[in-house]
Amino acid sequence: MTARVSITDDLELLLEVLPHEVQRVLSARSDRESLIEVVLDLGRRPEARFGGHAEDLLERAVSADDLAHVVARVGRFGGDNRAGISGTLHRISAIRNRVGDVIGLTCRVGRAVFGTLTVLRDVIEAGRSLLLLGRPGVGKTTLLREAARVLADDLGKRVVIVDTSNEIAGDGDIPHSAIGRARRMQVPHPDQQHAVMIEAVENHMPEVVLIDEIGTTAEALAARTIAERGVQLIATAHGNTLENLLRNPTLCDLVGGIQAVTLSDDEARRRGSQKTVLERKAPPTFEVVVEIHDKDRLAVHHQVADVVDRFLRGASPRPEQRTRREDGGVEIEEAEPIEPLRAEGPRRGYRTREPGPPTEVLAPPQSPYDRGSSGPFVRKRLRIFPYGITRGKLERGVRQLGVPVQLVETPREADVVLTLKSQQRKPAKRLREAEREGLRMAVVKSNTVAQLEGFLRAEFGLPELPEDYEEALRQTEEAIDEVLEEGRPVELAPQERTVRRLQHELATSAGLTTESRGREPNRRVVIFPA
Repeated sequence: MTARVSITDDLELLLEVLPHEVQRVLSARSDRESLIEVVLDLGRRPEARFGGHAEDLLERAVSADDLAHVVARVGRFGGDNRAGISGTLHRISAIRNRVGDVIGLTCRVGRAVFGTLTVLRDVIEAGRSLLLLGRPGVGKTTLLREAARVLADDLGKRVVIVDTSNEIAGDGDIPHSAIGRARRMQVPHPDQQHAVMIEAVENHMPEVVLIDEIGTTAEALAARTIAERGVQLIATAHGNTLENLLRNPTLCDLVGGIQAVTLSDDEARRRGSQKTVLERKAPPTFEVVVEIHDKDRLAVHHQVADVVDRFLRGASPRPEQRTRREDGGVEIEEAEPIEPLRAEGPRRGYRTREPGPPTEVLAPPQSPYDRGSSGPFVRKRLRIFPYGITRGKLERGVRQLGVPVQLVETPREADVVLTLKSQQRKPAKRLREAEREGLRMAVVKSNTVAQLEGFLRAEFGLPELPEDYEEALRQTEEAIDEVLEEGRPVELAPQERTVRRLQHELATSAGLTTESRGREPNRRVVIFPA
């Protein structure tokens, strides 16, 4: 797919708020299209910054009257000292003295750029949560803005933008047309961004939430909450690379976080490492991380969990490289293949797995969630309305199997209504209404992850687990609930290797840590609090 990039900047509206002399100088220039920002500092000459250089605009210094002229013509400044011009994407940032007077202004040109998303469109359409990294001014917000428009207009999704500084959708009550039909929630103060993030999900039922500049621990935790509710999350964060993010103690939770793990003497010898090592603490909030090197060149980490694990082991996997050509086409250089980590014996830590060959399971061709007969395997997203079902357990089963499922809030949005056998015997009013409307109903015997996984396996044409496996997973689920409620380790009964691997994965998906103990045939799994 190729697409030409087009730009709209409403530059004349920004020039109108500047001091008259500065307006005249900039209006006469032929290189206005490359203007990035105008800097007005009290007592210094006004400066214009272009793509690769800066120039003084006047021989005289900026006066207090010049600053007052601009402040009077822009919107109100928020708690982040930023204002805008209604109906545009321009941003005016203030520098204040100790008593609050404005002594400097940075007037940044805001441009709506169309056609830049071609380089990432397939990743965003896949429905995976995506984190954009890059230095200031490299184009993170531009990509975020066009992603909102494409998801809302082209894909028909419910999109909500959490716009803290009005940089994504512009100043004023009516958002800029560049975001299409996406909705915008403004943040009254930067300290409240995390609360508005949660409010967006709880009040407005979005399928996608977009956030610019996650920068605090509270915002990182809110992002995890959103992602765990099955909402696609697209956001930007400070940092040039994934490795930079791992070194940021505030934001490293976005990619799983880091914890120190103490190994036994035998394990340390097997690894050839020190006894205390760093390991990933939890599943990443974002499944894909994109490093934006410049507006036409990106690096994409598709398997963030595995990439982080290798960074912590001292390796640096090469990501997928994407380049936008002048004709609008995209060149993709494949990533270095990531092989599964070799199991290295029992260890107290998050990604403990049993050794064994990796298994790839795909739904058979007759599955209703298969779409297309050529190209990569794609599954249609199954929308489920759970009634009487514990959503957390259903979400755990979805994560465990990696199937494309969306939990919806009303029966009318659903492809299938899932309920318990006990609920069906004396159906509630909501279930009776769903049946009268002809909605498809599905019933499970009990509210356990094993039963819910069985339903999902049947829906997606995945092979069923043997009965002894299901019983072992039921016991694992009970142990997980016990660990979560009582905060103490629980040791499971001995099982064969394949079952132990499933037990590890089930506990891991609940955010707990695991360890294998003993020798065959009495080798067993122990589940620890996180």
